[in-house]
This record gives sequence, C-alpha cells and structure tokens, in this order.
Amino acid sequence: MHDATKTSDLALRLLGRSLDELDADERRVLDAIAERRLISRDAADLDDAEASFGARLSDKVAAVGGSWGFIILFATVLLGWMLLNSDVLARWGMAFDPYPFIFLNLMLSTLAAVQAPIIMMSQNRAAAKDRIAAGLDYEINLRAELEIMRLHHKIDGLMEKVEGLAK
Repeated sequence: MHDATKTSDLALRLLGRSLDELDADERRVLDAIAERRLISRDAADLDDAEASFGARLSDKVAAVGGSWGFIILFATVLLGWMLLNSDVLARWGMAFDPYPFIFLNLMLSTLAAVQAPIIMMSQNRAAAKDRIAAGLDYEINLRAELEIMRLHHKIDGLMEKVEGLAK
C-alpha cells in the first residue's frame, strides 16, 4: 500500500477524519505510524540547534547570575569594596569611592540594568523550550493512543476469528 494511502486510511480509521482535516502534528504522527519510524525527539536538542550565540550567552549569564557561587562572590566583593574604601584606603587619603559609595551604587545599577534583560532573554528561551517540549509530548501521547487503538482493533479482529472458529 502506498504511504499516502496508508496514512489516509489510518486517519479515517483511527481519528475518523480525512487527511486534509488533520493538523500538522497529527499528520506527522500518522506518517510515522505508516512508515513504522520513531517520532520522539529531545526538545533541548531541537532548541539548542536553532539557538543563536546571544541566546546561548544569555543562558550562561543567567546560570552564573542565579547561582550561590555568584551571590557569595558578589557579597564578598561588595564587602571588600566597602571595607577598602571606608577604612584601609581612607587612612592614607586614597579612598577612590568613600562613603556613601556613589561609584559602587552606579556600578550596581549598571549591572542590574544589563543583567535583568539578559536573564529575561534566558527565561523567554526556557519558555520557548517548554512549548517545544509540550508539542513533542503531545505527538508522543497521540502516537501512543493511536497505537493502542490499532492494537485493540487487531485484537478485536483476532477475537472475532477465534469466536468464528469456535462455532
């Protein structure tokens, strides 16, 4: 049987609709069933294959910026900056950012202004990856349901034959 005819037959038998009434996901699943090929794919691999350099960079920045290591290092740098400018360098009159640490505030504001959109880009990518994963899960679930329906159809046919032989 030709693949298109087989897919069309599966569409009518399993979904009760013609091939032109199906959406792309349903067609892809039926084609895979007709061709007896796997359809499972990894959402992370699909997304990473299409990711730009900037997108991958935003993921790395978000991963570093959202870690305990960054928080501890950042707190250490801030504490060191304040101690250095308020005590150590002030003794020799060399404090480059004395209290109220205006330059430090400027740097922190700049960091926050740059880091926040980068983290949002990474979150948008994660949401897009979740949508891809949901679509792939739908395809797998549809395939499983259709295969179970096919098995039930085959078992029902076998049962009819067995009952016919028993009579």
